[in-house]
Amino acid sequence: MRKENAGARSLPSSLGAGAMRSRLRRKGKVLVVTLGCSKNLYDSEVLMGGLKAGGIEVEHESGSRDASIVVINTCGFIASAKAESIDTILRYGEAKKKGLISKLFVTGCLSERYKRDLERDIPEVDGYFGTRELPRLLESLQADPRHALVGERLLTTPRHFAYLKISEGCDRPCSFCAIPLMRGRHVSRPIRDLVAEARHLARAGVRELLLIAQDSTYYGLDLYGKRRLADLLKALSDVDGIGWIRLHYAYPAGFPMDVLDVMRQRPNICKYLDLPLQHISDRLLASMRRGTTKAKTDELIVSIRDRVPGIALRTSLIAGYPGERRKDHEELLEWVRATRFDRLGVFEYSHEEDTRAFSLCDDVPPREKKRRAEAVLALQQGISREINEAKVGRTLMIIVDGRQGRRFTGRTEHDSPEVDNEVHGDAGKRALRVGDFVLVRVAAATEYDLSVEPV
Repeated sequence: MRKENAGARSLPSSLGAGAMRSRLRRKGKVLVVTLGCSKNLYDSEVLMGGLKAGGIEVEHESGSRDASIVVINTCGFIASAKAESIDTILRYGEAKKKGLISKLFVTGCLSERYKRDLERDIPEVDGYFGTRELPRLLESLQADPRHALVGERLLTTPRHFAYLKISEGCDRPCSFCAIPLMRGRHVSRPIRDLVAEARHLARAGVRELLLIAQDSTYYGLDLYGKRRLADLLKALSDVDGIGWIRLHYAYPAGFPMDVLDVMRQRPNICKYLDLPLQHISDRLLASMRRGTTKAKTDELIVSIRDRVPGIALRTSLIAGYPGERRKDHEELLEWVRATRFDRLGVFEYSHEEDTRAFSLCDDVPPREKKRRAEAVLALQQGISREINEAKVGRTLMIIVDGRQGRRFTGRTEHDSPEVDNEVHGDAGKRALRVGDFVLVRVAAATEYDLSVEPV
């Protein structure tokens, strides 16, 4: 409901007349530019942590005037993301031609998937690296890969919250998705390593962990022979200093129901679940190879809400998948109206080569895809307003995300950063600090935001 994708980026103003002189003063400084999702952001943080540990100065998307090396961490998920990545590479390639930077490296999903094409078409880049080539990239930047230790990350988020990637890759056969082509098979990280990283983050002042993966509900199957997401949540909830733990990207088929018991029992696990469902038409779900049906999806949603009262459900949907007829779209609208998700985002279908759906006819015109996506979002906007207005007069716990003068912003446990709702209020004479957990009373509501007063 808020920004799902960043807009196209231009070069920083730092790449101007004084940049060359500054570059000569600090010729080894690295600027990292991150495109795409939170998983990419996590990877950039690990990269920067390795560089810093190796004694190399590094900044993230800053207005630096003295970085001579640029690393672009690209996204290749859908057409718009690929276009943004290519545009960014071309812009920094031009900066290199003009002598404003000395070296340019590209990593991430686009580089993993289209390395040969990129090497041919954009030769200005000094090196292209895939999603699993961090050691090679560090070596090219003259950093020792052994310095990229567990927990050694340079956070780009505000210091009170951080993403925690619990696994890499995906084994799901979804017809529309290119992630397995870019990220490989599912690989879970050991519980002990994740707990160690969480402790490190807590000592650094992190209060909220946002668990991310391509498929979080598959966690543990490859490593332990069974799903162990519930065990991981228990272990993380025992880490001192962590006030909230938030779960993202839970695949619906094979959802481990014991996770819900932990969510209900542990007060520091947010009653929030990101459950990407994509569609509800049985015919399209079968074509998408989602491994579920409308009846099973409805049963799962009812079970989740029964077992965790008050939980907020976020989902993402696809508009304009091949073969989506008007009645499929109308069925989706009716289902969204009846299900009443707390949070919802929509992607227009992107025809991705080398996916199973690429063999299908991309028969929904772009303008119609856009119209259908907007119809879903307009419907959700009304639902969101009704849900928010029902909170007026209630007392809620929030985390403070920012403060300027007396005004502060924050989020409830039902809201993830960047994509969900915010709360706004006047702190008065209260000494509210960023990262504090504060009780507030809801005074007013709009579709996406709450006006609150500290209790």
